[in-house]
Amino acid sequence: PRNTLKTAMKTTELIYKGECDQIMGAGLEVYKEKGCGFGEAVRPECLEREFQMRGILFGPKKPPAPAGKGGPLQQTCEPDLICLGKIIVALKAVSARADEPRAQVLNCLNAAGFKLGRLVNFGHYPKREWERIANTAHES
Repeated sequence: PRNTLKTAMKTTELIYKGECDQIMGAGLEVYKEKGCGFGEAVRPECLEREFQMRGILFGPKKPPAPAGKGGPLQQTCEPDLICLGKIIVALKAVSARADEPRAQVLNCLNAAGFKLGRLVNFGHYPKREWERIANTAHES
């Protein structure tokens, strides 16, 4: 059984690892500069500037609206940022993580058909918290 687990661990690779390392490096720089005192409205602007300085492509592109009975809904899920056209980045500034933001990121991933999201909490002290959220619903 140990060999099977060891083999499975060797073959499992993190999706978009290099891209996520770049995104998280930018997030770390923003946290080092601003600390945890600023609210959620300031974070996207600071991170956007850091992405621009590092050449990380991001955009205000909105994923498609989720479908409901009878077709697409008018409301969309609007992540804070979409990086490199494939990674949703959600920013929070709370003292403790909760399940609701994870569910929101996963719902956005499903609506957009994206495979990966990053949930970044800048409100935690003494360091920021982050989480990878993989969308396994669309894997083949």
